[in-house]
Amino acid sequence: MLEEAVAMAREGVSLDDVLQDKDWSPTINMGTSVLIPEDYVQDLGVRMSLYRRLSDLVEGDDVENFAAELIDRFGDLPDEVQNLLDIVSIKQLCKKAGISSVEAGPKGAVMAFYNNTPPNVEGLMHWMTSKGGALKLRPDQKLVAIRAWDTPMKRVKGVQVLMKELSSISFT
Repeated sequence: MLEEAVAMAREGVSLDDVLQDKDWSPTINMGTSVLIPEDYVQDLGVRMSLYRRLSDLVEGDDVENFAAELIDRFGDLPDEVQNLLDIVSIKQLCKKAGISSVEAGPKGAVMAFYNNTPPNVEGLMHWMTSKGGALKLRPDQKLVAIRAWDTPMKRVKGVQVLMKELSSISFT
């Protein structure tokens, strides 16, 4: 991992440049339903347009504004839509943190770094140490968070917290 970071630095490629590359998108799997139900937005064309717009959102404020627009146009958000918006927000945080994938379940989460390279190894190690053994870095460079998330909502909120913390240490 350190060797790859040094090699990239020698080539003049910064991790910030790599992580801001628009050609990658984190994959998130939390076992939750994430969609815009037909009974919430009946028109297929409108639903597809909303999905396209969702894929273009970049900042957390964009997601909040999108949610407000949905509520104004279609009423209160069903759980599936709220989950979808949360996942979009988590994807944004993953990109900032350099996380290419998250698999979360009732016992925690496994996260993979983009190009198997954490953006800030020293910050990551300090953060992991501060968590008292609840985080481990596997030999395959995947980060494991041991948690008890017995409901999908707890999983989503828990992963959001992890990604916020990871994104805050990624480039400091």
